[in-house]
Amino acid sequence: MAISLALILSFVESQIPPLVAVPGVKVGLPNLVMIFLLYRVGVKETAIVSILRVLLVGMLFGSALSMMYALAGAFLSLTGMSLLKCFTPLSCVTVSVVGGILHNIGQITVAYFVTDTAAILLHLPALLISGTIAGVIIGVVGGMLVQRLSKIRF
Repeated sequence: MAISLALILSFVESQIPPLVAVPGVKVGLPNLVMIFLLYRVGVKETAIVSILRVLLVGMLFGSALSMMYALAGAFLSLTGMSLLKCFTPLSCVTVSVVGGILHNIGQITVAYFVTDTAAILLHLPALLISGTIAGVIIGVVGGMLVQRLSKIRF
């Protein structure tokens, strides 16, 4: 069910026109599912859903290259969020912000190696700002979901 919801949110997000002229800036709607799973189900299950979502979205809506970007971002993001969630008392919002920032760092790193162009790094400040903003939004909504659905057993 989580994979299906993440796929639906990925599709919905793909239909939203770009908000800024910087490539790669998105809200990260599917990360609502990841935050919820991370806090309510566990790291292993979240990782499985994250990887399957990236692969399925890449096959359905993207390309091999977009899968590379997404896998790098998802891996770095989930690793950072899992470590913070497991070893610190930080809130969903903070964990989500770090996840958003790390996701963008992962993607820009792959872009740098794919293009072999240092100029791609000029996108990093805008991506870090957008990752922070998206992380706050996703963290607030995700935290509300975790809290409101806390009585449901998974």
